[in-house]
Amino acid sequence: MSEFKIIGQHAGSVLVGQLAVMAFGVADTVIAGRYSDAALAALSVGSAMYISVYVGLIGIVQALLPIWAEMHGARKHAAVGRSLRQSLYLCGVITAVGMAALLFPGPLLRWAQVPELMLGEVQRYLTVLAFAFAPSLLFRLYSTFNQSLGKPLLVTGLQVAALLVKIPLSILLVAGGGGIEPLGAVGCAWATLVVNYLLLGLSVLMLRTQALYRPFRIWQRMERPDWRQIGDFARLGIPGGLAYMVEVTSFTLMALFIARLGTVATASHQIASSAAAVLYMMPLSMAIACSARVSFWLGANRPDNAKRVVMLGIKLTALVSIALAAIVLIANQWLASLYSGNPDIVAIGAALLTWVAFYHVADALQALCAFLLRCYRITLAPLVLYSVLLWGLGLYGGYQLTYEGLAGRVATQSASSFWAASTLAISLVAFFLLALLWHAVRKSLSVDRSF
Repeated sequence: MSEFKIIGQHAGSVLVGQLAVMAFGVADTVIAGRYSDAALAALSVGSAMYISVYVGLIGIVQALLPIWAEMHGARKHAAVGRSLRQSLYLCGVITAVGMAALLFPGPLLRWAQVPELMLGEVQRYLTVLAFAFAPSLLFRLYSTFNQSLGKPLLVTGLQVAALLVKIPLSILLVAGGGGIEPLGAVGCAWATLVVNYLLLGLSVLMLRTQALYRPFRIWQRMERPDWRQIGDFARLGIPGGLAYMVEVTSFTLMALFIARLGTVATASHQIASSAAAVLYMMPLSMAIACSARVSFWLGANRPDNAKRVVMLGIKLTALVSIALAAIVLIANQWLASLYSGNPDIVAIGAALLTWVAFYHVADALQALCAFLLRCYRITLAPLVLYSVLLWGLGLYGGYQLTYEGLAGRVATQSASSFWAASTLAISLVAFFLLALLWHAVRKSLSVDRSF
């Protein structure tokens, strides 16, 4: 089977699953928006905080994909199973950190000056999601394991099935009915908690019953912590997770700052951020598929094949991202109207979607490069680039343009300033990561690798 077909099938399966997961958030946005503008605004702030915590910590687990894919390429199946068990120790620490951050969000909410009227509902929303974090993390571990094997289809099936539960449950809990009082945005969180535990239970059932997993001897007695291996996880996963966190928080923290502009601006930004997140699923799926193949070939000591996958991934990602950006530019008004019936929110949301189109092309390329750089064990340089450019130029620059003015210009008091600064920042990140990736690929061809 050709690399194009392997990557296409893998990326396609991951994309369907990721879109199902993203549909959780999109559905919540639409459901909350149709219920009330206040619920949509609370969801925007609450989900921004949750994603800021969730993505950075989940990113540590996702960054382990190259380790297992290399072992798979080297045909060390028993070692994969042992490594998977060792990763559970890391998951325990991550769960404790994530729950603490979600249960005690007060300092960050006050720092961001979230309006008092939103605070109560946002805090209740995050409290429920704190107890949904552990099953979500463990399901992501199962998902990452499958992706490293190039077998994402089982995960996709579970994610699509979960969507069929999530949407009607969110509608029921947000708006109430059948004797259930309406919960507003908090209802979305309760629906997420139920679905996360359902997914975890089904993934454990799959691991116990599917023949695919037998060579890895997963259900052996749990070993004591192997600190050397856990250290390897940490050296790859923590910088990768932190880089992912910086990338996403530079994006999601905009919602906290934009909340100062009021409900209309906050709801409009939620439309733009929701669309950008859906668009991101394409490069994320491509990055997962390509990184699994690159690491597989590096584990098999075939850096030449790994290079071919890298080049193929860049070409496909660039082509598809440009096509998607064009669609957003053409249909921005219509897309915004899907989220809200308020004409003011639709008008501002459509304007922000224009920035989203340009943002997406650069975001797609940098996401692919970041994943592929982890295959070559390069994680610190992307972390530095994200911190300086996304937090510095993007987030801080957007804040200056919006609230304080910059270079003699008066403060715009507009959410579009955040998007303009972030688009410039992500474009520079994409340029530098492409250069780093090209250097890593050339270097790998001149080094004799053995796993």
